[in-house]
Amino acid sequence: MTTSLNLESDGTAVLLPVRAQPKSSRNQIEGIHAGRLKVCVTQAPEKGKANKALLKVLQNGLQLKRSQIELYKGETAGLKVFRITGMSPEELQKRIDTVLEASG
Repeated sequence: MTTSLNLESDGTAVLLPVRAQPKSSRNQIEGIHAGRLKVCVTQAPEKGKANKALLKVLQNGLQLKRSQIELYKGETAGLKVFRITGMSPEELQKRIDTVLEASG
């Protein structure tokens, strides 16, 4: 399993590619698959519930303020992109590495 994410910066924020895994047994950041952060949530993908749960898992796991993270692309898709402000791609990568080391 590779630990490199395709983190891009749009100048004001970092774009974090995510593979959502709804209806999972636990809410957790699971790992990196095909250049995307795999995030599992227990919610079903209906009425935006899974998206809300994803936001919460990412926010808590990566120690972000609610105002720092938003769903940027892929509202109804399994492959999503979140926009994270107030940090560099390197800082975000460090936080992701820390979460994955703790859960691994």
